[in-house]
Amino acid sequence: PDGGGAAVRVLDPYRDRPVVVRRSTFTGGRCSNGSALSSIGVSWHITRSAFTSNSAVGRGANPARTGTPGGGSGGAIYMDGDDIHLTVMDSTLTGNRAREGGGAIFFVSNDRTGTLTIDGSRLTDNPSEGFETLPGIFFLGASRTITDSVVR
Repeated sequence: PDGGGAAVRVLDPYRDRPVVVRRSTFTGGRCSNGSALSSIGVSWHITRSAFTSNSAVGRGANPARTGTPGGGSGGAIYMDGDDIHLTVMDSTLTGNRAREGGGAIFFVSNDRTGTLTIDGSRLTDNPSEGFETLPGIFFLGASRTITDSVVR
């Protein structure tokens, strides 16, 4: 249920610094969770990047529902852990899909200290077939800030 990262999977970054993604494109990834980027206990800083047509194809979420393998969250980005932070700036997330939660972004801060910041970005047409807190986003953490962006 926690497997993921068709393009990039990070579990232990150098000196616990955020992973930086700049001017990158992630298209057509398919994975249980986080079909572009996936991590546990890791923060990310994403700028001027595009995530298009990525799919979280697992089924049953986490913990996995009885009779399922689990997964299916975070069509483009999957994050789980304590004290995690995600910043998305000047980026687009379009046409990503999750069988469970977060067609574009799945973010769970287990200790509820994590933050989500979206600035100058466009998140459109990212269906979550199971659950979401905002269109295309499942967020559980301390705070979320969305400025100069489209989320629909």
